[in-house]
Amino acid sequence: MSPRDRAQALRFRETASADLPAILRLLADDPLGKFREPVGEGMEVPAAYREAFAAIEADPRNRLLVAEAGGAVHGCLQLTFIPGLTYAGRERALIQGVRIAAAMRGQGVGRAMMSHVIGLARQRGCALVQLTTDKRRPEAIAFYRALGFADSHEGMKLKL
Repeated sequence: MSPRDRAQALRFRETASADLPAILRLLADDPLGKFREPVGEGMEVPAAYREAFAAIEADPRNRLLVAEAGGAVHGCLQLTFIPGLTYAGRERALIQGVRIAAAMRGQGVGRAMMSHVIGLARQRGCALVQLTTDKRRPEAIAFYRALGFADSHEGMKLKL
């Protein structure tokens, strides 16, 4: 199957609690995530993750989405709609926690998933879509630039 065919076979959907182990594996299968996400194959999902999942699921402004094909989860992200007074009171969409399975990178899965969520933001009437990515991920930065995202602001974080 060609990369284009694989991307077209993808289905995007809201997550279910049964997806949580697969999502955590995606988050941990990353040079930076492997140090942040203490999960392992066959390990029970820690309570903090189950609680966070339940909070996201209960919040109507948050959507946790997966890209799946053939019954397997190949990508995930969180989409949050943020109300604000700027942009004439229109919402903005925040994309975070984007991960694509290592074996599926470069095959159009990320592009298809991002196109899907940008479409959701447009349908909702959002003024813009924003995201941050770690400066230590040059491939991700190049990917987002290729999708039309601009380095318009300097992002800053304070770890607590």
